[in-house]
Amino acid sequence: MVHLPGVLFSFGEPGRRPADHKTMLDKVRNIGIIAHVDAGKTTTTERILYYSGTKHKVGDIDDGDTTTDFDPEERARGITINSAAVSIDWKDHEGNDIAINIIDTPGHVDFTAEVERSLRVLDGGVTVFCAVGGVEVQSETVWFQANKYKVPRVAYVNKLDRLGSDFFACVDQMRTKLHAVPAVCTIPAGEHDQFKGIIDLIRMKFVKKDMNDKTNQKYELIEIPDEHKAAAAKHREALLDVASAADDAMMEAILEGQEIPEKQLLAALRKGTLEGKFNPVHCGTSKMFHGVRELLDMVVDFLPSPVDRPPVEGFNPKTKTKEQRKPDTKEPFSGLAFKTVTEPTGDLVYVRVYSGVLKQGDTVLNTTVGREERIARLYRMMGNEKQVLEEATPGMIAAVVGLKQTYTGHTLCSETHPIALEAITFPKPVISMAIIPDKTTDSDKLGMAINKLTRDDPTIKFHTDEETKDLILSGMGELHLEVSVGKLMRNPGVKVTTGKPRVAYRQCLARAMEYETRYIKQTGGSGKFAVIRMRYTPLDAEGIERWKNKMAEDGEQPDPNNVYFASEIVGGVVPKEFIPAVEAGIREVAKKGAKFGFPVVDVECVLYDGKTHDVDSSQDAFKLAGKESFREVQLVAGIRLLEPIMKVVVVSPESYQGAITGDINRRRGIIEEISSEKGRGYINAKVPLANLFGYTSDLRGATSGTASFSMEFSHYQEVREELADIPKPDAKK
Repeated sequence: MVHLPGVLFSFGEPGRRPADHKTMLDKVRNIGIIAHVDAGKTTTTERILYYSGTKHKVGDIDDGDTTTDFDPEERARGITINSAAVSIDWKDHEGNDIAINIIDTPGHVDFTAEVERSLRVLDGGVTVFCAVGGVEVQSETVWFQANKYKVPRVAYVNKLDRLGSDFFACVDQMRTKLHAVPAVCTIPAGEHDQFKGIIDLIRMKFVKKDMNDKTNQKYELIEIPDEHKAAAAKHREALLDVASAADDAMMEAILEGQEIPEKQLLAALRKGTLEGKFNPVHCGTSKMFHGVRELLDMVVDFLPSPVDRPPVEGFNPKTKTKEQRKPDTKEPFSGLAFKTVTEPTGDLVYVRVYSGVLKQGDTVLNTTVGREERIARLYRMMGNEKQVLEEATPGMIAAVVGLKQTYTGHTLCSETHPIALEAITFPKPVISMAIIPDKTTDSDKLGMAINKLTRDDPTIKFHTDEETKDLILSGMGELHLEVSVGKLMRNPGVKVTTGKPRVAYRQCLARAMEYETRYIKQTGGSGKFAVIRMRYTPLDAEGIERWKNKMAEDGEQPDPNNVYFASEIVGGVVPKEFIPAVEAGIREVAKKGAKFGFPVVDVECVLYDGKTHDVDSSQDAFKLAGKESFREVQLVAGIRLLEPIMKVVVVSPESYQGAITGDINRRRGIIEEISSEKGRGYINAKVPLANLFGYTSDLRGATSGTASFSMEFSHYQEVREELADIPKPDAKK
């Protein structure tokens, strides 16, 4: 777009045709809209679609008619749950068409995986901040995710018309919380109810807000009002200072007091953004239709095209040598599947094309699974609407139909030039719940529904607990699980309820003892006779290590529950063929202990004496004797109950550390380390798993959503029975 002072402009002509997808790659932008929940991402995307002429009527979250939030769950809750792709046209300063592919991502921390996989395949990003909330917790999360993938991005401070908005406070938080270097390109002329428009520091013009035009299609670039000239000059000087870090010639010109041409400033800002030296900052209010056009200009001016990004790297799956693919149609085809969506007419797989050309009917190689796949159809997505594509070229994001074995993170490539690209890594689930199928639920349909759910969302995990027999669904948070259960229930024939999963405790003997078992049964025919004398010893860490070393020396795998059996029989008092039967009986009972229904662990079982009968002794009799012996010794020697302890790391602003440590202590946790770095506090602790159910919501509530945590299994530790979350013991006598 060409901006001339004092001239009236009108954009967004309805019915503009989609961009020619054979456009030169430097005329393509692949960007993601990322932010904290409720910062205005989806509203901004709607305004972008409207101004580009892609959409005739502006959608609104409150009305449930937005393009990117098309899922029923999203419209019911008014939040973004799934990332969605749209494509528009815009024009650069020379009037050239620029194809912009946009992915609108969720802002809620529970759906951070959608952001993760989107950033993996995008070239640039627009981070939206709320002028009232500033840099919020998920803003930090997505910012550092983008840092991980080295994604250049611009910042957009939205909602300047809202009460309590503070543009410059948000910019300061970018420095302190994100350790960013803001290059402020626009500043507000007034805020909240005094907001009159924005001042463009690159062109040093005032973008006048037309109060009579609700959609702000018409606007004027005029001289900066007198009351804002001093502030504009001050911030223009700061912008030049930041931009000069990317242009030595500009720095010299500034020192000599020369005027900096607009074209040189734009080039310096682009160079510094692509190199990651700073981030251009823009302001506006998307709901009031102000600042969105200028934001699109910044996307074109400062964010990279596919050719501005380094070649994608991978390795040859046959030779294991490193290889690269450049964004060139003459290169062999390569692409990364980053999202799957289950549909009744055929599953969609979203693929970012990095090199070569992908056409309908092509046969490609999935190097992740080593299988061929056929491309049935290609689409360009506009939310949930499909536009047919004949081919997809480098830099494009296409939805593919026909892939049978390709899922998130898989590489697709030329059969004759195979390459495996780096897969997408996702955070591990932190919360679980039990799924209880209704009696009317078809088990096959439930299985299929669960498979689709876990395939589409890599952060959802599902398993059957072998000990409790609960069906366990795990995810990133309670909202995540709630939404996932809702998706399950939308499958015909599937109806479930939910409940808290039981903790998988362990139990071990309270003391060492010797125990004799006489298993003598006479039932008319041949009887059963087995007498065994056992020595049972609870194992400490040293004893467990000794057994593991012995097993390693013998070339055997150690027992996962550290139940070890040995024989000290001499003289054949118990025939050799009967000894394995004793061990088998003990191990069978060890899987589900006598007092509680949990496995018995950390015990050494030694058979040191016994008796047999010439007629009535058998392997079966000695197995039954082993079972009875181990069951009874638990009741006689006593049981120590063990609970799983989790290693927990909590990250929060320093101001909340006191409250968090107090809460961890109340959960029977042990604080191991407290540290802080650049305003962020870190707490390392060991906490019983039983006391962590619901912790995600409790932590966010106690810290206004500013804290997050991760956990992983550490060890088992003794717990008093009255503190354990267990059913009443089955005291078998």
